[in-house]
Amino acid sequence: MKWTKKRLNNLFFLFGVVAVVVMLLTFDVSFVELWQHLCKAGYWLIPIIGVWVFIYAINALAWQQVIKGNTSPDEHISFWRIYKLTITGYALNYATPVGGLGGEPYRIMELAKDIDKQRATSSVILYAMMHIFAHFWFWFTSVFLYLALAAVGDLPFTWLTAITLGLVIVFCLIAFYLFSKGYSKGLVVKVIKWIGKIPGLKGWGQRFLEKHSESLQKIDTQIAALHQQEKGAFYKSLLLEYLSRIVQALEILFMLLLFGVDCGGGTTGILLTFLHSILILAFTTLFANLIGFLPMQLGVQEGGFVISIAALGLSAALGIFVSIICRVREIIWILIGLLLMKIDQQ
Repeated sequence: MKWTKKRLNNLFFLFGVVAVVVMLLTFDVSFVELWQHLCKAGYWLIPIIGVWVFIYAINALAWQQVIKGNTSPDEHISFWRIYKLTITGYALNYATPVGGLGGEPYRIMELAKDIDKQRATSSVILYAMMHIFAHFWFWFTSVFLYLALAAVGDLPFTWLTAITLGLVIVFCLIAFYLFSKGYSKGLVVKVIKWIGKIPGLKGWGQRFLEKHSESLQKIDTQIAALHQQEKGAFYKSLLLEYLSRIVQALEILFMLLLFGVDCGGGTTGILLTFLHSILILAFTTLFANLIGFLPMQLGVQEGGFVISIAALGLSAALGIFVSIICRVREIIWILIGLLLMKIDQQ
């Protein structure tokens, strides 16, 4: 059977639908408890869900910078087209194991309708790298935010905290080194060679490299070119991706305020609560990404929220509430992404 783009689109759509069903059936609470949590959130659900309109817009702007730096001036893709693919791509990433097995191939397939396949592939890979790269910068800077708040007596600091933060710094520094190598020389050929060393995949890796050697080399060249020749686009994209993490912390801030957690209220109290929200997001996403092979990171994200919130001296019940509302938000945006898959903007 020949896999046409329409059939592949339907396959991705089916993946998403199955994932949503699995998600609904594997909640750690009963539907009665879930409904109670939703009622507790009330009108706060509107800003909690709505803030992602802006987060995805920032992500789309970051990807647009990558595409502009990786294509010729006569190739133009509208922002709304990129925005749509951003939402649908992340919806599929949430829905599939090892986030990216669904979203990135889908983005490549769709973007190849606008530009040649090699540039579409390199643009998607570059943006995926940028998204991950910005994560490491977010985690890295969050360590120093924690240290600053601990220094003024706002947060606890123990030997266990020191070891944990030290390990995060080392982890991020290693990642920065690896990313610098990937950005300077490309990484697609190296990744295929590495996959070829896995038992049972050696023959596939060699055949794939022999068949697509020229195309893969061009993709690596385009990846390296963005960092070396289009530094403006590179750093704008990185800054936007980093900014999207800061904006995402508003989601947690809204839920903390809903529970009456405002560090004494007033402008200073709200600002301090927002800084706590950044730390909760940073350490939750770090924990979730370290064990990111589960579909929708089932159970991992919930545990991450409970641990990170408890580490700041807040109740485990608040952590459970935040994780459940975030999971509901994910389901809603997965459904929006699936719906956008069926809207033809060509």
